[in-house]
Amino acid sequence: MHSHQTRQDQHDAAASSGSFWGSRTFWVFLGFLAIALTMLLSEHRAHFLGALPLLFLLACPLLHIFGHGGHTGHVSQSNERKSAPQEIVGDKS
Repeated sequence: MHSHQTRQDQHDAAASSGSFWGSRTFWVFLGFLAIALTMLLSEHRAHFLGALPLLFLLACPLLHIFGHGGHTGHVSQSNERKSAPQEIVGDKS
């Protein structure tokens, strides 16, 4: 038996079995995204640099919330320290 699949049929079968991250579509999208970001930064550099300090200020509370799980992380760490046994540092003999 001979298989009469066209090249497009073979490509479609391979693309449907693979993931988006390894496909040709992803790489084309990444290329367009790089071009768009380059053009945006070159044309709107003053606006971007003017907003940069505000972005750093916005990042502080976001990192505080998402970086270590909010304030619940502090409570569990302090409870673990209280329950840990005290070590004897020096020899008193």
